[in-house]
Amino acid sequence: MDHRVARSTVRVRGFHLDGYAHVNNARYLEFLEEGRWAYFEQQFDLAALFNEGLAVVAVNLNINYRRAAVMNDELEILTSLSAINHRSAVMHQAIHRVVDGKRIADADFTFMLLDTRSGRTMAIEQKLREILVPLVLARNALQG
Repeated sequence: MDHRVARSTVRVRGFHLDGYAHVNNARYLEFLEEGRWAYFEQQFDLAALFNEGLAVVAVNLNINYRRAAVMNDELEILTSLSAINHRSAVMHQAIHRVVDGKRIADADFTFMLLDTRSGRTMAIEQKLREILVPLVLARNALQG
């Protein structure tokens, strides 16, 4: 797998399930967030960004539910950076069931940078852009 893709796994537990015995749709948001944290840990120093007074803030999340995940399924969350714009960036994520590779869900997460001192969003400046641009991977790269 491409080094620009972060992988994390989660085993479906009883507390993830709803009354229909499959993963509650809201739980996928947590699975995806776990994938994003894994991505940031792997690709760049998020703590250094925070120390500079910047925070990554969510501005949009679009999720497609493809099929149900059930108790004891092991899920793999793949996360990559798929686009960088002037003021925002997009991460593409895919959740697959490990045993058969079936896609369970996929999502696009748009974020901006927030200046924590002023409380205002800001452009992605050149220094950070130079770090992020080489990490961009086409959306369809998360097929595996």
